[in-house]
Amino acid sequence: MLQTVTIDIINDKALNLLMDLERLQLIRLRRDVIEPIATKSTKRNYKGAMTKQPLHEIDNQLNELRSEWE
Repeated sequence: MLQTVTIDIINDKALNLLMDLERLQLIRLRRDVIEPIATKSTKRNYKGAMTKQPLHEIDNQLNELRSEWE
């Protein structure tokens, strides 16, 4: 019976032990690369929200905003 278990490796010694078990053909290790969830959602939510502008335009807009506060 094949079972899949997900674990988090806290110490490199644990990984070495798991690799020894794999060499004994008792388990099979799969190495999946997982992208952080926050990065995915942030990219998806804000992609294309702002257009590229020259620096002088951004400076002008900031100066206008600052002058409105005074």
